Amino acid sequence: MIEKLLNYLEDKRILILGYGMEGEATYRFLRNHFQEKQLFIADKNASLLDTKIELMEDMYLELSLGENYLNGIEEYDLIIKAPGISLKDVDISKFEDKITSELELFLEYVDVFSIGITGTKGKSTTSTLMYKVLIDQNKDAYLLGNIGEPIFNSLDSFKGDSIAVIELSSHALEFVKHSCNIGFILDVFEEHLDHYKSLEKYIEAKFNLAKYMKNEDYLIYNYDNELMNKYGFNYKENDYAISLTNVADRKNKAYIKEDYIFVNDKKAMNINEGLNLKGMHNINNIMFIFAACDILNLDFEKVIMSIKEFKPLEHRMEFVATINGVDYYNDSIATIPASTINAINALGNVNTLIVGGKDRGVNLEELIKFIRENNTIKNVICLPKTGEYIKEGLIGSNKNVYFAEKLNEAVVIAKKETSENSICLLSPAASSYGYFKNFEERGRLFKQYVLENN
Repeated sequence: MIEKLLNYLEDKRILILGYGMEGEATYRFLRNHFQEKQLFIADKNASLLDTKIELMEDMYLELSLGENYLNGIEEYDLIIKAPGISLKDVDISKFEDKITSELELFLEYVDVFSIGITGTKGKSTTSTLMYKVLIDQNKDAYLLGNIGEPIFNSLDSFKGDSIAVIELSSHALEFVKHSCNIGFILDVFEEHLDHYKSLEKYIEAKFNLAKYMKNEDYLIYNYDNELMNKYGFNYKENDYAISLTNVADRKNKAYIKEDYIFVNDKKAMNINEGLNLKGMHNINNIMFIFAACDILNLDFEKVIMSIKEFKPLEHRMEFVATINGVDYYNDSIATIPASTINAINALGNVNTLIVGGKDRGVNLEELIKFIRENNTIKNVICLPKTGEYIKEGLIGSNKNVYFAEKLNEAVVIAKKETSENSICLLSPAASSYGYFKNFEERGRLFKQYVLENN
């Protein structure tokens, strides 16, 4: 399966740019197949060898670490860049044509059927659900990308009938010039503006998933999304439009009619089925699954069973515990206002909302307006930094607004103020960076604080 890739890499002078999980997977794959090939790693972390001491034993490896790690980057034939490395403020004109990635190399040189899933929100849940649906129908499927394994960890395991389900961030898509056989663009909202020069550049990165598709490939896209419509991408005739309302002018479509999901003229599933995934945003993502299953000719009845069995992933409207009559939910993954609004609508009966995090310049006016008009939210506990703006925006509302410097302080307030038989929801509408290592750490700490002293 990988002979074409190995032949391409064999005589290249290769730099691995960034040594996180993906960079390490790239290194191990290359070293496994080219034992005596000179390899190069560049990483901003000057202390990398303190934790990766095994690299010191590789006599065919050269490292460039620290602040000047990009020096001389144009000298290499191939730069395999990890998604987390931002080049926003770097002049890449001398080496842009050399930049590639695990994703790009896989798509270009490995003949395995792929389903790529991107969007501002919902990627991990939808990717994992798509993987489960395939496994439940006895497909040789692999879950890769953000939520799963780095792609290069699985290359040696692929067979002719394998299907790769790949969760794709905008960072992973930024420089690609090849695409998947089936691509999902779930939605696009304001996000990651610290990584891109403009919102338009962020949207363009997402649409790279579609830009290089062949006629026989399928894009499944959100027909209702405002920013996607404004971008004005030219969809192919066989692409699938996903809409909660009406897509009469599209050849292939999934839509809701009389409480049923339809794919073209085929009735798929009643949206009032007993699902663990709550909210219309999850129904929307389930419609993408059905569209893909229509393309793959999968058994819809088995798909419904897989969906009904599926439970939300950690930190995604995750039920934590009921304490003194209050249900606590962890939605730490919510890093944009739209996600928080979706969570509140999906759960209903949210009496206390814990909100706030790193300020990345995302507009908060819609969220503030939503909170002011919501009839169930009585208590809003604001965390730095965006919480300061939300608190100010709620002046004069009928909400009890509190400010907490730390998450544990917010939980103490929530336990004191939340009404019995209601919900306390952590849904920050902001990134965790600067206050926590990542959204997972924020969510785990929230659960720990909720369960303490009870």
